[in-house]
Amino acid sequence: MIQVNGKYRFWLIALGIVLALFLMWYFSSLISYILISVILSLMGRPLVRILTKIRLGRVRIGQGLSAFLTLLAFWVFAVGSVRFLIPLLVSEFQELSSINPDSVFEIVDEPIVRFLSFVGHEPVDSGKAYFSEIFQNQLKGSLGVEQISNLLGTIAGAFGGLLIGAFAVSFITFFFLKEENMFRDGVMLLIPTEWEEKVARMMHSIHFLLRRYFLGLLAEVCLVGLLVTIGLTAVGLGFSHAVVVGVFCGMFNIIPYLGPWMGAAVGLLIGVAVNIHEDFSSHTLPLIGLMVIVFGAVQIIDNILFQPLIYSNSVKAHPLEIFLVIMAAGSFAGIVGMILAIPVYTILRVVAKEFFDQMKLVQRITKSL
Repeated sequence: MIQVNGKYRFWLIALGIVLALFLMWYFSSLISYILISVILSLMGRPLVRILTKIRLGRVRIGQGLSAFLTLLAFWVFAVGSVRFLIPLLVSEFQELSSINPDSVFEIVDEPIVRFLSFVGHEPVDSGKAYFSEIFQNQLKGSLGVEQISNLLGTIAGAFGGLLIGAFAVSFITFFFLKEENMFRDGVMLLIPTEWEEKVARMMHSIHFLLRRYFLGLLAEVCLVGLLVTIGLTAVGLGFSHAVVVGVFCGMFNIIPYLGPWMGAAVGLLIGVAVNIHEDFSSHTLPLIGLMVIVFGAVQIIDNILFQPLIYSNSVKAHPLEIFLVIMAAGSFAGIVGMILAIPVYTILRVVAKEFFDQMKLVQRITKSL
């Protein structure tokens, strides 16, 4: 048997890491499909286990059929959501497209100009609404014929890629659901024998923590969207408009800290736009005030109840620790970094606990794992 000394062993490991990173970059689409499938399998695993315990007479539902039914449940949920939301979104866009943007900008412009004047910044009077002028300057030259053609080509390509991705993710997810340890066993094939025990424990912890996190995140998105929809309907926005705003707020809420503000901003603009023909002082302004109260109340409920349960308890980390990690990730990689911060940090904590547990810092941040 050929013996490799320490120096060459180090360089071989380094070369292997570089090669692995290159392959991950080169096959980034495939890696993305696999990671999405892993997430879906984590979320669907409890349902698979429940289904496998069901008996139809003397026949028990097998692992393969349970995996198929779980995958079918994912598709029913996705298609049902789309079929419910698309007509509402189309109706909303049709109504919004009939509104003159300058009318909305004129309504929004007055309080903005007053605020700027209050803080000592006088907008230049160009004969246009201040907000409208900024918006038009940002869009100037971005909607030419060539840009529109490129946009249509991009949309067509994205649709084709979406179909391929949906099929690939469904196919991979089915086997991850059917064979619970398939992904784990695939990873273990790449691990040196002396690390197998630690990596096995590490993957078990990651599986447990991320499953709780993603299920909690899905519940948070649905609950935030539902509360916003109920609240805005109660204050008189209109059910169809409230559903659209609730969907945006739920989706934006995936972005920690910034997401709720973004969702509220979109909701307020929609509220102003759909009430453009109403009297501003007696109707639109009170409605905006009530909408702000709804957004604030939902945000308080989210901060007090939902987020501690998801961001702290599910991944077993201190809220301040989570906040600092999200801010650092946002500075490094923007919104995408903020979205991925908690799952990545959870994985890094578990890895550190297994391989660097002699360090005091690691002992401190992983003591709750």
